[in-house]
Amino acid sequence: MSRSARPAEDVVQETARSAGFVALGTGIAAAAVGTAVLGGFVAAVARAVVTPDRKRSERVPIHAVDPVRRTVTLERTADTELQGRYSLWFGGGTGHMRVGEVLGTTDTTVTRRIIAIDAGDPTAARKGRWGGWFYLTPGELDVPVEDVDVPTPNGPAPAWVVRADDPEAPWAVLVHGRGVTRAETIRAVPVFRAAGYSVVLASWRNDGVAPRSVDGRYGLGSTEWEDIDAVLRWVAGEGATSVVMMGWSMGGAVVLQTLLRSRFAHLVDGVVLESPVVDWHAVLKSQSQLLRLPRPVRKVAQRLLRTPVLHRLTGLRQPVDLRELDMVARADELRVPILLMHSDDDGFVPSSASHALAEARPDIVRLEVQTVARHTKLWNHDADWFDARILAWLTEVVQSSSATRAQ
Repeated sequence: MSRSARPAEDVVQETARSAGFVALGTGIAAAAVGTAVLGGFVAAVARAVVTPDRKRSERVPIHAVDPVRRTVTLERTADTELQGRYSLWFGGGTGHMRVGEVLGTTDTTVTRRIIAIDAGDPTAARKGRWGGWFYLTPGELDVPVEDVDVPTPNGPAPAWVVRADDPEAPWAVLVHGRGVTRAETIRAVPVFRAAGYSVVLASWRNDGVAPRSVDGRYGLGSTEWEDIDAVLRWVAGEGATSVVMMGWSMGGAVVLQTLLRSRFAHLVDGVVLESPVVDWHAVLKSQSQLLRLPRPVRKVAQRLLRTPVLHRLTGLRQPVDLRELDMVARADELRVPILLMHSDDDGFVPSSASHALAEARPDIVRLEVQTVARHTKLWNHDADWFDARILAWLTEVVQSSSATRAQ
């Protein structure tokens, strides 16, 4: 039986089990289900949007591993065929290898160089999980690392701190995205250190590292910002007077909400956003179209998230109004320079909202565009490009403005 012909009840149950929005079913026709079933399906869609993915499924077929030649052959996809450096997890997350250059391709496979096998036996693996966060700990960069606990509303949240040699150095706060951990942000440590920054690699609620919130649900930035506010409070206690925040994907939404809501936002002199969620409406519309969900399902699911009482069907403790998270609509509230980096072939978070924000605020937003780097993998695809854009912006915009104010 094809997926589109399966009983509606089966689709609803499978969707309800999905922890990530991208895992929702395809080809659902509203006319094919009754009102009660459709209502359950809409609730399942809304619930999936705000439910953390604990499984981190391994879906990329591994066809062959040659430990002597140090090569791995994978299913060819838009992500696995890209040049650059990436991570591949296997064995239910117990194994990890780092892969590099593409050595050859067929119509269905890609063979890549193995840079390192950090854990596990890849020769026994049949599937893996492709990822952009390349390093596992900042200690791999041969930098001094401190483990600190940042007090947050839900309890102590672990953070890595990499201090600059200068105790008066400005600070950078790095904020990871959805479904990953603070290890995603290690890639940016070298460029911020090169620019003279001390760096905090933060964790936030429900990411599997920081404490869980009461409801265990994503607020899509509307609640997570409180944990980054706590990080700003912590760096203020360390004497910080100048901070740059950087966020990846949903971490971009978290950073932008922190910028608008934090009482320590006056410390922030600039923001870097990589593949950011600037407008959740654009993300959900794009994913709905890819998954061929009927437009009414998406619209009603969004209303469910923001409606008091009904929001409880999603497991949320409080409603999430996506209109409040639309930073294109709220562009006039932004006050600090922003470096936006996005790939037009992102594949998950469309770059359209980033382009729209740059058009709305050309006075403060600098947009740097890639075309084949995919989602949150701009460093992986071209680290030199990534580092050069950030370093130039820090030097020309943030530090130049700071020096002018100091005169």
